[in-house]
Amino acid sequence: MSVAIPSRPTLRFGRIAPTLPVTDIDRALAFYVDVLGFTKTFENGTPVGFVILKKDAAELHLSLHPAHKPSTQNLAHLLVDDATALHDHLDQAGIRIIKSLRDADYGLRGFVFADQDGNRIDVGQRL
Repeated sequence: MSVAIPSRPTLRFGRIAPTLPVTDIDRALAFYVDVLGFTKTFENGTPVGFVILKKDAAELHLSLHPAHKPSTQNLAHLLVDDATALHDHLDQAGIRIIKSLRDADYGLRGFVFADQDGNRIDVGQRL
């Protein structure tokens, strides 16, 4: 059985940003702003339950989910210009490194870390 695929409309995609569930917005902001250097550009709710963060070309959304349980899957992929420097910075800050820094045969140097809520972020640098 084959499925007919309708023609795709011609359209331009805009930004796409991952939304990470967090159990404590203030704690998450302390990490993403103070440790990683993001800037909060938007917040919503009283108390705040959603924020948008930006750093350079990266955008990240944080959403309050008090019952959040961490996943074993990577929830975001972050391309950087120096994966070694970020790895060393996070390691010195006591952030949990899930997968060690390595050069992969597909052309990226990378590692995986987890934020305080266990959200895994895969970091890569093009070689």
